[in-house]
Amino acid sequence: MTRRDKVYPQTPDGRYFVARGRLWRKTDPALDDSDRRAAIKALMQARRAVQLATTPEEERAARNSVDAAKRRLGERGPVWWDDGAPDEGTRHPANSSYGDWWAGLSPEERAAGEGEASERAKRR
Repeated sequence: MTRRDKVYPQTPDGRYFVARGRLWRKTDPALDDSDRRAAIKALMQARRAVQLATTPEEERAARNSVDAAKRRLGERGPVWWDDGAPDEGTRHPANSSYGDWWAGLSPEERAAGEGEASERAKRR
């Protein structure tokens, strides 16, 4: 199974998915399809540019483009929901307001969300 095919646990409110033991903000569901597709295309191009950068300046410019695309998608910057809930991205779900939800998942579901983080811990 490739990383793209992997099914990550998603919070009940649809704001985050869990990968590598952290909450990651999902794309703003209010984006229309053409805007979302354009931002994803820009993100993929920017990620390729990071890999192909040969100078620190090129890499910084490419990383700035990644950040801009993620902001267009709503994955960074101001949150896309309007109920006043804070952004809990990059926190472990057990240490967030999603702790009860996380504890209620099956061991298999939690393992899917821990991913590489749990694999590294096993090797130590």
